[in-house]
Amino acid sequence: MHVIKANGVALHCADQGDPGKPAAVFSNSLGTDFRLWDRVVDRLVGRLRVVRYDSRGHGLSGCPAGPYAVVDLANDAAALMDALELKDALFVGISIGGLVAQQLALARPDLIRAAVLSNTGSKIGNRESWNQRISAIRVGGIEAIADPIIERWLSASFRRDNKVETEAWKAMLVRTPAAGYVSSCEALRDADLTERASGIDLPALAIAGSEDGATPPELVKETASRINGARFELIEGVGHLPCVEAPDAFVDLVVEFAAEVGIL
Repeated sequence: MHVIKANGVALHCADQGDPGKPAAVFSNSLGTDFRLWDRVVDRLVGRLRVVRYDSRGHGLSGCPAGPYAVVDLANDAAALMDALELKDALFVGISIGGLVAQQLALARPDLIRAAVLSNTGSKIGNRESWNQRISAIRVGGIEAIADPIIERWLSASFRRDNKVETEAWKAMLVRTPAAGYVSSCEALRDADLTERASGIDLPALAIAGSEDGATPPELVKETASRINGARFELIEGVGHLPCVEAPDAFVDLVVEFAAEVGIL
């Protein structure tokens, strides 16, 4: 187990691959941990140094008292990268991790050369919907909202053809510390980088899933349009977690992008 104290939080992380190779840092989505990236890592180790971590309040990382803000989450990532002496990295964030990537690009551009914004937006959802989710969890736990979330995470065809694995993703979700999940919901509720996204001054690749019920393709494309020079790509037939459903397609896009921006 590898744990690093970063920004006052114990962050559970994995650092794989040749330390002499360019680094890619992966930030997970709400309700998951760094195992979300397993299939991607299997395909990238050998070409990149791959660093993953469990966001605060998730997985085996610390769960400080909330509420959290996206600035806090980005400061966690920055402190982790500083501790590992990473510079000019490719930062890959999905969902809330994509908001972290945007905030990091604005606040610490010295750390990252390019960003992959997967299934995310400059603003995700609205205050009412996040407050409703928070209230439901406080009454019934994460189990109360698990089934509709899984339906947004994974396409209908994946859920039909991979029932056992789908149950495992649901188990990961419901085992997330409720306090960490709620505090992260509060971060999502309050985050709005809509006006600031145009200030991101580095290459960005935005990836969407055609069946994503959490961050629809239109939201991802709109976010990309605010970032000068950002490229938008759609992976057909997948939901909110294309790194799970279509890892080959996802990695192909990431590798092509990394080569375009001179990381590979």
